[in-house]
Amino acid sequence: MYVERRGKLEPVNIKFHSNAHLLNIIDRIVSSVGRRIDESSPMVDARLADGSRVNAIIPPLALDGPSLSIRRFSVDKLTAKELIDYGSITAEMVELLQGSVRGKLNVLVSGGTGSGKTTLLNMLSGYIPPNERIVTIEDSAELQLQQPHTVRLETRPQNIEGRGEVTQRDLVKNCLRMRPDRIVVGEVRGGEALDMLTAMNTGHEGSLTTLHANSPRDALGRLEYMVCMAGFDMPVSNIRTQIASAIDLVVQLERQEDGRRRVISIQEINGMEGDIITMSEIFRFTRDGIDEEGQIMGRFDATGVIPGFHSKLKQHGIDLPYRLFNCGDPFAKF
Repeated sequence: MYVERRGKLEPVNIKFHSNAHLLNIIDRIVSSVGRRIDESSPMVDARLADGSRVNAIIPPLALDGPSLSIRRFSVDKLTAKELIDYGSITAEMVELLQGSVRGKLNVLVSGGTGSGKTTLLNMLSGYIPPNERIVTIEDSAELQLQQPHTVRLETRPQNIEGRGEVTQRDLVKNCLRMRPDRIVVGEVRGGEALDMLTAMNTGHEGSLTTLHANSPRDALGRLEYMVCMAGFDMPVSNIRTQIASAIDLVVQLERQEDGRRRVISIQEINGMEGDIITMSEIFRFTRDGIDEEGQIMGRFDATGVIPGFHSKLKQHGIDLPYRLFNCGDPFAKF
């Protein structure tokens, strides 16, 4: 048995008596959430009552015996101050993200598995004004929004007869009829990407979502691929134009060797140049090396680029100071 502590997996001095013992525990867990696991259905991915994610896989698919993975989430979501104290982000980056959410920019949070995308999305959602109607769409409910006017939607797998499945794409289409001020998609992973981009381009500003990717550029490539999964024969240039006009900001996270999750890049999408989506990096994490204790040495830097949406935020009453971007006021009189 292994547990994750400080971002790293380590063994603990607890063992199951046998494969049959573990299989019995798996069966009791999945039965409690109305699911079943046996040779005809040897995989289960479900959400427990406390919000934890559980995944189980048994023989014949698991060659060395049954395997159970449980991802638990803290009851109290991490605040911006705690993330700053952990060295995951800086106060300047938080101020930019807070202004971006309040100013109704569409933000895409990208990163690998376990890099902290949902944690950051929880933090960002906290900046949404309490008087706005929020609809969240998740494959497995993990978000912990505190706003009073929140409607939470969750997908449903097919039953034993192979019927009754409700996909994220179905929920995205339905939520557009629910008069949302904000749409928060826990993770986009398929054809719902097209409906989400369409919503962002047709008046639903300030939407938030996450996806798996290793860099901001890769995130746009994955988004393009997922739009193609919707089944429409669209030219690549049209898809990229949709992405460039829908997404304003890409926030890239990474879980690094020392177990820490860090925001390694914040990039603005500028638009199109030919068939290429152009991006500008606003903040980056510059890595210098690893110390004797295995901790990564580095620093967060502002690139000096003033984002193009700075004036748009100012029109919404959000005046981000130029010091955030490590530059002086370009309109100051000398």
